[in-house]
Amino acid sequence: MVANVNAASERLVLTGSSTVAPLMGEIARRFEAINAGVRIDVQTGGSARGIQDTRNGIADIGMVSRALKPDEHDLRAFTIALDGVSIILHANNQVIALSKQQIADIYTGKIINWKAVGGADARIIVINKAEGRSTLELFLHYFQLKNSEIKPHIIIGDNAQGIKAVTGNPHAIGYVSIGAAEYEAQRGAPIGLLALDGVEASVANVRNGTFPLSRPLNLVMSREPQGLIQRFIEFARSPQAHDLVEAQYLVPFRD
Repeated sequence: MVANVNAASERLVLTGSSTVAPLMGEIARRFEAINAGVRIDVQTGGSARGIQDTRNGIADIGMVSRALKPDEHDLRAFTIALDGVSIILHANNQVIALSKQQIADIYTGKIINWKAVGGADARIIVINKAEGRSTLELFLHYFQLKNSEIKPHIIIGDNAQGIKAVTGNPHAIGYVSIGAAEYEAQRGAPIGLLALDGVEASVANVRNGTFPLSRPLNLVMSREPQGLIQRFIEFARSPQAHDLVEAQYLVPFRD
């Protein structure tokens, strides 16, 4: 158990990934409950914000839903969970599978009607992620696309916006965190997760390493963690937080 902290002034600011933020909010509440006087402020804005704020000293910890890049070697990263990225459709969409090429063609405007891929005679509404979102970077890398090639009808920020856009439009296609999608689907959201390369998009397949579009969820900082930052990171990666990770439909990180 983490020792109680009595200094009322102890505060941490976390900014960044909207995929990581809901989990960190839950972990922060538990950490605060057993550490009197500690306040943890969790803010979203995308992985790029987490990197920038950490480098600029605005945030103590950045939340980044991808591995660090070679030009980010000045930062320290600590993985707290694993997640995947899933293509999602409305639950009423007749299409149950799309090839990698078909998805790329839909996003680049080569396929514009669901009828071309076995669905209804309806225009495809393409939902893309905004710049600075690591989910966008992973999507582009996996499908070997440039963002300038994408022909979106709707541009969204966080996972909740993406899920809301698809649930509100039976002809939409989007991509979000598998954890976020499964979490909302279990609560009745009318969305379906598409397989990739024949592998079902599920937390189980992220856990066993078979889902092809997976990623680490990281906490990053500009220096070696010490004091309150170190205690919080150790807590977030410990078995004391694993139930919170699993409740968000993510895979706990284990050394």
